[in-house]
Amino acid sequence: MTDHILVERQGAVQIIRINRPDKKNALTRAMYARMSAALAEGDADPAVRVHVFLGVPGAFSAGNDLADFLVITTGGEGGNEVWDFLMVLAKAEKPMVSGVDGIAVGIGTTLNLHCDLTFATPRTLFRTPFVDLGLVPEAGSSLIAPRLLGRQGAFALLGLGEGFSAERAKAAGMIYDVVAEDSLESAVLAAAADIAAKPPGALKIARDLMRAPREELIARIEVESEHFRERLKSDEARAALTAFMTRKKG
Repeated sequence: MTDHILVERQGAVQIIRINRPDKKNALTRAMYARMSAALAEGDADPAVRVHVFLGVPGAFSAGNDLADFLVITTGGEGGNEVWDFLMVLAKAEKPMVSGVDGIAVGIGTTLNLHCDLTFATPRTLFRTPFVDLGLVPEAGSSLIAPRLLGRQGAFALLGLGEGFSAERAKAAGMIYDVVAEDSLESAVLAAAADIAAKPPGALKIARDLMRAPREELIARIEVESEHFRERLKSDEARAALTAFMTRKKG
């Protein structure tokens, strides 16, 4: 399980790599907990100046492991690791850069809305099928996406669950650049190294000024999470998640 999230340092850059290729990098509760710890530890360490998120070739993340959600829909408890990660992500004090290749579903999309720079490959597709699963947007995406995409673009992404290609995401301001598959990691790490070389005090102030107030974002994540928990126990979500898992097994 520890191999599903790999954390390493390259100088002042901390790399958090999602590494569960057999499941297209679907995230389990333990994986969320490991990422939360890595972000918190990196923020607390003066030697770390930048966080980097990477996946595996062809898959940044297929989103949450739906088996975890099914446990909750059938009366089980859990999921705190997910909500904890979203809060740590929203409160991260140091710049975050991500490199996305291929599948980017659910949190595989919304995580990048918190990053300061996101690079993606031409084969990447960003998609958030929350409503299709009887659920609601998360990670503050209902606040961030309308500001980036406008209300109708946000509705297409979060309501319709429409896929956004890398080029469309770049044109909409969701991501920074589109690069070739074999150049993705080098482009991400080069950008991270450039950020790490900046005066950290000045960069922190500049970053904070450019971001919306954290209080508003944190409050939105809390409201989304309340709705998400309620929806997980709804008949709609139970039916949609069961149908999806049945199709996967078939």
